[in-house]
Amino acid sequence: MSTPARKRLMRDFKRLQQDPPAGISGAPQDNNIMLWNAVIFGPDDTPWDGGTFKLTLQFTEDYPNKPPTVRFVSRMFHPNIYADGSICLDILQNQWSPIYDVAAILTSIQPGCSVRTSESTTAKFVRLWNRAGQPTKFLSASSDGAISICISYFAGLYYPLNR
Repeated sequence: MSTPARKRLMRDFKRLQQDPPAGISGAPQDNNIMLWNAVIFGPDDTPWDGGTFKLTLQFTEDYPNKPPTVRFVSRMFHPNIYADGSICLDILQNQWSPIYDVAAILTSIQPGCSVRTSESTTAKFVRLWNRAGQPTKFLSASSDGAISICISYFAGLYYPLNR
């Protein structure tokens, strides 16, 4: 059955194969165009440099009008990655647009793997962690003014487990 979502995903896949962005790859799982596996390589000069991180993208028939559910399969410690692998990223939530394709989603996640909080935010988090001795919720604001709640589980959250 060929639906608009499936046609769009086929077009996204073809585009990703013909002109793959640096540091990412992705493809549908087996014969299911609605479920993708992806890999992001850690950005240079970050704690994730040299790392290889696996993700899944689950699409619905509402794509591209609704974003996919994207989760890290690889364990990742980062203020914008939750314990279940879901991602705190504006384009996957309140800033979604149908113009985003799979390549745009993955390339938006990759730089997010760099430490994007300011030193003062990091220091504030570490102080909160040390004071509370437990997981800490804190707000982080991006340069465009978007605010998101990110849950962090320990002060060493900036390093992935699979390095």
